[in-house]
Amino acid sequence: MTITAEVGTDPNTAAAPTGIVAGKRLLITGVLTQSSIAFTVARIAQEQGAQIVLTSPERTLSLTRRIANRLPQPVEVLALDVTNEGELESLDGRVGEHLDGVDGILHAIGFAPESTLGGGFMTAPWTDVATAMHVSTYSLVSLTRALSPSLAGNASVVGLDFDASLAWPSYDWMGVAKAALESASRYLAKELGPQGVRVNLVSAGPLRTMAARSIEGFSEFEDVWDTRAPLGWDINDAEPTARAVLALLSDWFPATTGEIIHVDGGVHAVGA
Repeated sequence: MTITAEVGTDPNTAAAPTGIVAGKRLLITGVLTQSSIAFTVARIAQEQGAQIVLTSPERTLSLTRRIANRLPQPVEVLALDVTNEGELESLDGRVGEHLDGVDGILHAIGFAPESTLGGGFMTAPWTDVATAMHVSTYSLVSLTRALSPSLAGNASVVGLDFDASLAWPSYDWMGVAKAALESASRYLAKELGPQGVRVNLVSAGPLRTMAARSIEGFSEFEDVWDTRAPLGWDINDAEPTARAVLALLSDWFPATTGEIIHVDGGVHAVGA
């Protein structure tokens, strides 16, 4: 189901979109395919009246730009490799060419080399583990720091998570990176709280994104959700997760920070 923004009806005034993030200026990372959670966030954000800018690493920039053409409105896509200090240092200025401030950031960035997944926990070399931690965890802090000059006083930073309270089959060092992401989000919330900036995570159930398909043994995740989700779970539907992200990016959670919102059909709350 698509959320539709209402528009003004006075023919003598410009049609002003209204919606949960109307007027918000958002930077969204992680749009790679139409099945990406970030794509659904971007789509609904535009439908709900937000201005958005996307980012993508140089190697996937052309792909992201093609996918962005499927959004309701044109959008700028900026090159950003979160391990490149030069690109991080220039990011605030480049975003400022398209937005006059930043009210929200979606951190939808994660990567782990093949050696660190699919049963490679005991054999993965530190260099590959370090890459997973740098891209998947530290980037939450480095991205937020890069945009800090433009962050509005009531800004919201939201990251995408996968339940790190348990050890999952095949998830290996990405699971460790997510556990570190959860901790980092709490410390970031502590640091930025005095500035009025909120930091939260959305822990989603498994979805058939490109990232998920790259994990050997992903079907084992699907089996868990098929049998344990009290509300049921559709692995092809990113909209429930995207709605939660947008709720946190809106003004509807003004006193919530350092939190992990589970959008997983209830699996996190029940036993076997």
